[in-house]
Amino acid sequence: MLAKLKTIARAARLAVARTLRRHRGAPDPLTAEGAQQRFAQVRGAAIAIAVVGATGWVLWKHAPVQGAGPGEVGVRTNQLTGQVVQWRDGSVLVLPGVHQAQVFSLRDRVYKPLQMSSASGQAPVQSVEGLSVGVDLAVRYALDPSKVTTTARNLPPDLGAEVVEPAVQGIAYKVFARYTVREIFSTRRVEIQQALETELRGKLAADGVLLRGVQVGKVDLPADYKRGMENLLAEELETQKMQYTLELKDKRVKQVELEANAEKVQREVRAEAAAREQVIAARAQEEAMKHVLPFKERQIEQRRLEAEAEKEARLKMAEGNAQARRIEATGEADARRKLAEAEAFRMEKVGQANADQMAREGSLISKHPLLIQKTLADKLSDKVQVIIAPPGTGSSFLAANLLGGAGAQPQPEVQHAAASAEEQ
Repeated sequence: MLAKLKTIARAARLAVARTLRRHRGAPDPLTAEGAQQRFAQVRGAAIAIAVVGATGWVLWKHAPVQGAGPGEVGVRTNQLTGQVVQWRDGSVLVLPGVHQAQVFSLRDRVYKPLQMSSASGQAPVQSVEGLSVGVDLAVRYALDPSKVTTTARNLPPDLGAEVVEPAVQGIAYKVFARYTVREIFSTRRVEIQQALETELRGKLAADGVLLRGVQVGKVDLPADYKRGMENLLAEELETQKMQYTLELKDKRVKQVELEANAEKVQREVRAEAAAREQVIAARAQEEAMKHVLPFKERQIEQRRLEAEAEKEARLKMAEGNAQARRIEATGEADARRKLAEAEAFRMEKVGQANADQMAREGSLISKHPLLIQKTLADKLSDKVQVIIAPPGTGSSFLAANLLGGAGAQPQPEVQHAAASAEEQ
């Protein structure tokens, strides 16, 4: 479009420039010749403007350019020389009758064969048993940009309908016919998908189409076979469940065995560690005993020495006590001897005094015989007030009658003596 506008502007500038150049050498417009010349110039200018406008309109409506947008690729072929030019995201000049331009989309496209999607549809795939199976198939493809230049002339306008669809149908029916319904439904879906991709990729690549991938979706089974397959799958699931259960139990048994082995190893390690610990403790104790025994021996020696010292001290103390006791006993014996001597001396003096006293009393009694009765009366008691005794005879003893003696006759003198004593 920009090139088209530039071309129209350039043509207008050229027409104006030619008109100005003609006006510089023009005759007088007031004359007839000048008027005719002027009219001719105006007509020529009008014709030129009309031609330019028509040309611009034609160029505007039918621009000799071809553009390619994002995600597209263009191929221009020179019909005279056979040269092929490829461009993207822009415009190129395309001259009518000389160039031929084609624009192709490089975006991914998806083809879904709807006739295969249902087991009761128009054209379901056939299994190896001859049963009709519906497959939800999706083929994702795109135009290979590296081969557009070589395949542009041969590419049909509808790439999906004229290239991809026949290729997919030709390969899909052939591939699915190799497998059973059960394999298509569950066990070999991935393998089927890979086989479809492998064969389709090579076939589409020959036409310049790049295969992105093939997806096998829902599988529609025949009604009777579907019920049988569901039952069979249920049994298989049950079998697999049982298998998984057995594997799980087997693994649990192995786990228990491994745990027991681990526990055994731990116990062995602990026992070894405990034995080593005991050995180390024994060695340490033995090492310690090397230092403890001399210490104990020194303690025993010290205690023996202390006992001997205590024994010696006690002996010394006993000897001192014995010596002190001996000294005390000696002093006490001396004191007692002194006291005995003093007592003997005192008794000797007392006896001597008593003898002297008795001698004096004997002489006194000899002179005064009644003094004995008086003394007897004094010795009896301080509380005796009256003594009644038979009278004695002559100068007999006052208490002779009380004693039953022969001389207990003169009682009146005794009474008299008692009365005299009571008076005194």
